This record gives sequence, C-alpha cells and structure tokens, in this order.
Amino acid sequence: INPILGVVFAIISWFCFLIAMAGFLVLDPNESSVLTLFGDYVGSVRDNGFFWTNPFYTKKRISLRARNLETKPIKVNDKLGNPILISAVVVWRVLDTYKSAFEVDHYERFVEIQTESALRKLAGSFSYDSFDDHDRETSLRSGGEEVNHLLEHEMQERLGIAGIQIVEARISNLAYAPEIAHAMLQRQQATAVI
Repeated sequence: INPILGVVFAIISWFCFLIAMAGFLVLDPNESSVLTLFGDYVGSVRDNGFFWTNPFYTKKRISLRARNLETKPIKVNDKLGNPILISAVVVWRVLDTYKSAFEVDHYERFVEIQTESALRKLAGSFSYDSFDDHDRETSLRSGGEEVNHLLEHEMQERLGIAGIQIVEARISNLAYAPEIAHAMLQRQQATAVI
C-alpha cells in the first residue's frame, strides 16, 4: 500500500469520526433538546438517555424541571389608588419546547417580565383591604385562594404563547408603601374601634 494513500485514508477516517461524534446526544431526566437542521425545525427529543442524531443538527437544551421565581417587591397602586408593595412566588415549567425555543426570545426573561405584568394587573384590580365591610368585596389581603387563582390564570394566559405551564402562583409579600403605611394603620385601628 502506498504510504501517502494510507495517510490520506487515515485523515479522512479521522475527519469522518469527528463529524460522527458531533451527532451524539445525552439527555438527563427532565431535559429535552430542540433539533434544527440549517434553520429548519426537525423535532424535539424529550426521552432521557444516549442518542445519535444527524451530526449537522443544531441542538438546544431546554430543562423540563419545575422552577421557582420569586419576584422582587414592586410598588403599584391598588384599586383605590393606594400605593402598595407586592411580590409573588411562582412555580413554572416548560411544557412545549418548540414554543419556548422559537415563539419568544429568552423564555426565562419572558417569564419574569410577564409575571411582573400580571402582578401589576392583579394589584390594580383589587383594593388592599376592605375596611368598611369584609364581606362586601374581595381584597388582596382577604382574597386568599381566589386572588392566587386569578393570578395563576392571568399568568397562564400570558405565558401560554411561550409554552410555559404555571404550576402555582402565590402572593408572597403584601404591604402598604412606606409613605402611607402609618396613616393606613391608623385608619385600620379607627375602623376596628367603630
């Protein structure tokens, strides 16, 4: 055998081996990979294990695990115009990998922004507290599960476009803004006395 032909064959074999190695894919439990070929969506792999795919596929990993998001307290006005501080804890997960990868840019950031937006809308729909009659109107403070359910529903509507499932959403912090907290405490005490 010609030594030059042997060297060329070895180089070609090594090059083919390296290309084939690029096709291997390992997925842990609750992980997926979105596959594209030259910009065209090919499919998603959601099973865990060791796979070999076309080495020219572009692979984007997306976690399917449940995640927590705790928003920072934001200052908004309640239904009566009182400034309040409100924050939430949200448990969410990716349900549709195609939508998460291609319908929005940076789906994690999209979840954060839409969560804050839904929280602002919820806070503006209810008063912080119903001083006069606790049975008359649902408030943020006394609404409990009803308010949390409305927050979950609002978030699911907003995040459905990104293939996100809201597992649970709860208000974690609710207080009057510092500039009116003392006056509102006096109002609560006066209402209690009456």
